[in-house]
Amino acid sequence: MRISSQYVVSRVVVALVLAGVMLAATVLPASAQAAEGPWQRLPAAAALLDGAAVQTRGLTLELPLVSEDGGAVPLSVSADAPVDAIYLFATRNPSPEIAVLRFHDAQIQPRVSTRVRVNETQQVIALARTPAGEWLATSREIRITVSGCLARSDGVAAADEMNTRVRAPGPLRAGQTGELLAMITHPMETGLREAADGAPAPRRLIERVEIDYADTPAFEAELFAAVSANPFLRLQLAPDAAGEVVIRWFEDAGRSAEAREAVAMR
Repeated sequence: MRISSQYVVSRVVVALVLAGVMLAATVLPASAQAAEGPWQRLPAAAALLDGAAVQTRGLTLELPLVSEDGGAVPLSVSADAPVDAIYLFATRNPSPEIAVLRFHDAQIQPRVSTRVRVNETQQVIALARTPAGEWLATSREIRITVSGCLARSDGVAAADEMNTRVRAPGPLRAGQTGELLAMITHPMETGLREAADGAPAPRRLIERVEIDYADTPAFEAELFAAVSANPFLRLQLAPDAAGEVVIRWFEDAGRSAEAREAVAMR
């Protein structure tokens, strides 16, 4: 039986079309997932992205699956490669913003841990912007037993407020990574809870943290009401040479505090 060349061409075209459909079936779900993630449904996150494409690889967010205390939930976020900034959101908090972490120098690596307030069971979102202007995104669901946004800030005496502590890593070799821990005593009042007299407790927050290393701006964080009382930041420092860490904390009421610690090299 003779097979016409037109028939062969038609079969080839059909095969190519089917192959294209199968390829699209394997590629589109990941793209669709990125487009339909919780970051697109949260107005604050969607406004930040402004329609930009999102990659769902290269960014890790760590939270417990369940927390009995929504007022002090451990959170860690890290990027596989350098980023300019990481943005954290809690989708069902009264105000969704948690923190903005800005990395100004490669000696502070994009790995940060802290404690946050989570109002109820919800999705927590992390977005990161790379130096090339690309966006990374990830999210985690957490189940909350007791709401954290209305919790009392017990244990912070007025005389102790704004006390700062810093723990720098021990002697390091050039390029070796060590843990840098910055802490401050502060109630981080959200303005949502009632004081003992029944009136709303005034809102007071540590709103900004700046970290310099060896006289060079290295890291900055904007903190919002979702950050827990007595806030801390656990960072990873990979110094090129010996220097001094300078950490400055700024309260929205105008107060500030500073801590310093030397980092030695082997």
